[in-house]
Amino acid sequence: MPAVPGYGFRLPMMLSRTAPAALIGVTVLLSGCAGAGAAEGSGTAGKAAVSAAAPARATADARGTATPPSPAAPVSGSGAPASTEPPAPAFDPRTEAAVLSVPAIGLEDLRVVPYEGTTDDWPGTRIQNRGVAASPYGDRGGVGPGEVGNYLVTAHRLSSGGPMRDVPALDKGDSVFVTAGGSVYEYVITETRQTSFRSERSLAEQRAAVPGHPGERPTKAMITLSTCATPEDDAAGNFWRDDKGNPEHRIDKIGVLREVSDR
Repeated sequence: MPAVPGYGFRLPMMLSRTAPAALIGVTVLLSGCAGAGAAEGSGTAGKAAVSAAAPARATADARGTATPPSPAAPVSGSGAPASTEPPAPAFDPRTEAAVLSVPAIGLEDLRVVPYEGTTDDWPGTRIQNRGVAASPYGDRGGVGPGEVGNYLVTAHRLSSGGPMRDVPALDKGDSVFVTAGGSVYEYVITETRQTSFRSERSLAEQRAAVPGHPGERPTKAMITLSTCATPEDDAAGNFWRDDKGNPEHRIDKIGVLREVSDR
């Protein structure tokens, strides 16, 4: 059993008969355990030998199990590391405030505030009391600007500045413009409806995805501009009011989306 120079043990005869390359490999591994000082003293050849053996040691853990290399960072097409930041949330038309303009009646830049609810409930009434329009969305509300379905917009006619005082005067063919999310949506008035707060059926028709047709599947983007019929009800001797001060009837102007353009 030949001795290994510089070490106090002998190698088996079977190993001593192997190719010289095997002994070189053993010598490299032993040199690597001698510490940094020995590696530095071995010169250029020693550094190259240690470098050649390092990958073999780096791929085994304490149990001798292969350890996969760490995944490389994503790289973009330009060669720079790709961003790991989460994408920005997509624009949701239902939850973003919009601006309403109706040139035919001189209405300009009326702020439309979205909220989860239904037409003329307490949250919507409080929004209207601020002199702006309210737009309910959710299970009992409507959709957002430009979306298929019924975009519901309500505002006061007489109180809080009366932003919708002249909405009842809108005629078929008049344009309604809604600006939201960098786009301008043009709706065209197609019909006039009346809603009664004292009729669940009437309210369901107003809030339906297809105005006037509860349960029907929508195929177009539509809008409902709704305001009170207080002067008309009073003239008819109908002074009924609900707990929010609303008269029985509302006047609804229905429109269909005609065009979408960039802001």
